[in-house]
Amino acid sequence: MSRVQLALNVADLDEAVAFYSRLFATEPAKVRPGYANFAVAEPPLKLVLIEGQGDPGTLNHLGVEVGSTDEVTAATARLRGEGMATTTEDEVTCCFAVQDKVWVDGPGGEPWEIYTVLADAAEKVGPRTAAGEAACASAGCG
Repeated sequence: MSRVQLALNVADLDEAVAFYSRLFATEPAKVRPGYANFAVAEPPLKLVLIEGQGDPGTLNHLGVEVGSTDEVTAATARLRGEGMATTTEDEVTCCFAVQDKVWVDGPGGEPWEIYTVLADAAEKVGPRTAAGEAACASAGCG
């Protein structure tokens, strides 16, 4: 199953978790220091909250979570075939998970990732965008 990911910068993680738990009638799938994510069933959404990054309420990055590395590889080939600059990351630790992913930057510079989660991880660490800039830096992830 694929679902869109929306990663938001928040000022107060506890307050944001309480709000989004009520909004989507679901509890977070993962909560770590400065980080939480929700796997919302309806509408299909991966909501990521990142505390202490950027201005509160602003976009951190966008993404599409897919079910396998093969889907990430296929997306990479398709995007490159469209002439888009991509950056791939294999078995990268990001957001307390090991992931395979490909990054592209939208026309306004907004970072998009297409990724799959391979395993849980104990650390946050962060990836880079297609332009080579830190999308999540060491203090935030998607």
